[in-house]
Amino acid sequence: MVFSSGLPRLLLVLLVPLLGSFSQEISEPMLAKPVLAVRRTAPQVRPNVLLILTDDLGYGDLSAYGATDLRTPHVDSLLGAGLRFTNFYANSPVCSPSRAALLTGRYPERVGVPGVIRDVVQNSWGYLAPTATLLPVYLRKAGYHTALVGKWHLGLEPPNLPNERGFQEFYGFTGDMMDDYRSKTRNGLNFMRHNERTIDPPGHATDVFTEAAVRYLHQRKGQPAPFFLYLGYNAPHNPLQPPTGWLANVVRREPGIDSTRAKLVALIEHLDAGIGRVLSALKANGQAGNTMVIFLSDNGGWEPAKANVGPYRGFKGSVYEGGLRIPAGVCWPGHVRAGRTSPENLLLMDWFPTLLQAAHAPVPGGLDGRSFLPLLESEQTPPSSERPLFYIRREGQDVMKGLTIQALRLGDWKLLQPNPFAPYELYNLKDDPRETTNLFGNERAKADQLVKLLMEHTRQSGAVPWQKAAR
Repeated sequence: MVFSSGLPRLLLVLLVPLLGSFSQEISEPMLAKPVLAVRRTAPQVRPNVLLILTDDLGYGDLSAYGATDLRTPHVDSLLGAGLRFTNFYANSPVCSPSRAALLTGRYPERVGVPGVIRDVVQNSWGYLAPTATLLPVYLRKAGYHTALVGKWHLGLEPPNLPNERGFQEFYGFTGDMMDDYRSKTRNGLNFMRHNERTIDPPGHATDVFTEAAVRYLHQRKGQPAPFFLYLGYNAPHNPLQPPTGWLANVVRREPGIDSTRAKLVALIEHLDAGIGRVLSALKANGQAGNTMVIFLSDNGGWEPAKANVGPYRGFKGSVYEGGLRIPAGVCWPGHVRAGRTSPENLLLMDWFPTLLQAAHAPVPGGLDGRSFLPLLESEQTPPSSERPLFYIRREGQDVMKGLTIQALRLGDWKLLQPNPFAPYELYNLKDDPRETTNLFGNERAKADQLVKLLMEHTRQSGAVPWQKAAR
């Protein structure tokens, strides 16, 4: 430092010893007092995210949701350690649209997936829009390592394969369902992949995916970057093929149980044990304390499997409550208080902005989903509680002939069309949760309001390129 006169230089000579002495005296005792310490912004701790999505698990097919003929201690423990939802909904009563909504934060028909994507082009009713940006893309930008283990079901070829849509690691199944849990094939084709390589791992599919998830968690142990692991089990989707020993245990424990129901129960209990192994790996690796674990189903249970959808009407494929209402919960140590339940009406697509906010990542505009992070962390009711919620399914088959069925919930009211050629039905779910009394003719003002909302939603969704040309 240059001084222009002798006086400042003299002052400096006199003051430096005093300042040095003063700084030594305050260096420890005074800086230890927060009121005098320099305030620094604490680094934001981004949680790991383990999202477990089951396939066709009915609302009532966990003991935590009232089932009495099955035992799911690991999932029950997970739900008991955090928040369990009682009014959580899939965006659709079938697989692909629900997965599209979950990973895009959009209504599925707005990203090209109003129905199930299949390997038979003439019976495929969705094509994921190349312009849709998926959740793992945003999480990667925020510094996450992203992985998908298990079922994908959003595309069978480029540009709609997992590694092309944001997942750095993929070990799983690209198809819609397996014809056999052991061969893991569909229509005689092998859709099992490790990234871009075709694989044929031995064993039951549930065990294969469990082991892959555990391997991934071990690989991430000690890594500085947080991870997003999307674990999509095929179970308990048909075919009902539990390991032999698991079925024998159920039959022995539950005398008189229906033989089909016994297979489903055994498949679910085997799934629960696999989830338990994954949760144990989290704990053993020291990852559990900073991991948000989410448990979901993609839609309601399948009626021919004798699924339990609780007290509700309908099953997978229908837009009655049994096809849409799903078991759901989240455990997040230090953020979500244990032992809570929530009756808030939420959709799968709401996880998209919620997870981005939890990861301290920017939330893009144009989403249909709405974050409910305040409900998790501070137990505040989200302001979106009274928004309209829309559901859709497009399908071929004799019943639907390539058309759609849809439903709309607004508060306690629900409007639905059970098939494309049937009249609308209107129910008050508060008074009639089992949807037994159609009020469409009696509540004309409410019916007209909901019909107009549904019509406007259909208009806004517009035409999307969901159907690839047959070849």
